[in-house]
Amino acid sequence: MTDPRTDHQLAADLAREAGEVLLGIRGDFPADGEPAQLKSAGDLGSHEYLMAALATARPGDAVLSEEGADDRARLSAERVWIVDPLDGTREFSERPRDDWAVHVALWEAGSLVAGAVAIPARGVVHSTAEPDSIPASTGGKIRLAVSRSRPPAWLPALVAALDAELVPMGSAGVKAMSVLDGSADAYVHAGGQYEWDSAAPVIVAATAGLFTSRVDGSPLVYNQENVLLPDLIVCRPELAEQVLAAVADLGL
Repeated sequence: MTDPRTDHQLAADLAREAGEVLLGIRGDFPADGEPAQLKSAGDLGSHEYLMAALATARPGDAVLSEEGADDRARLSAERVWIVDPLDGTREFSERPRDDWAVHVALWEAGSLVAGAVAIPARGVVHSTAEPDSIPASTGGKIRLAVSRSRPPAWLPALVAALDAELVPMGSAGVKAMSVLDGSADAYVHAGGQYEWDSAAPVIVAATAGLFTSRVDGSPLVYNQENVLLPDLIVCRPELAEQVLAAVADLGL
């Protein structure tokens, strides 16, 4: 029998529960263990949990997971769960870093409709079940969430164009949610991501009222044959025009 929870609540519960699995794996891993082995254990453990839980809760739905084979049947399915079992494997393996996440999103009949981003080491779940409110603007410089380990070559030019300051952090989900929790004002990415990297953050951010798009301002489209979705913008709505203009000037 199909789980009676709404899709919104199911997404939130699954992201939180997969996060608990990851915390257990991380906590039990030997202190002197190889980081690569911890990454693999986390990816696999969370993936297996989510696949089993979705098969039980929504047996008729397709699933697209970063850690699973791409079942092309999803392209003709009405409902597809798009999941990243562990976003930010590097940060997960660098204990006690907390800037890693679990993404769970639902695509239905052409659009994302529900989702959740768990940040397990912080005990936080952002979801469409209980949408966040956009924090008040600080009124200061635009704060850009950026990769702490792989900043792109175009970043200094964007910082100059926006007169911005940088807020380095880990996973894509954490960066997107930093705009929602008020620790950043914008997240701009161009240079390679996949649908599972952004699906859950985008539906959670958009439901809360943040601006989301590709870097050219076009909509983010999911459950495509090619799952590469290399760029996105998540920002406060009042900054959208300014950020889009700056990005356009850079030719990203």
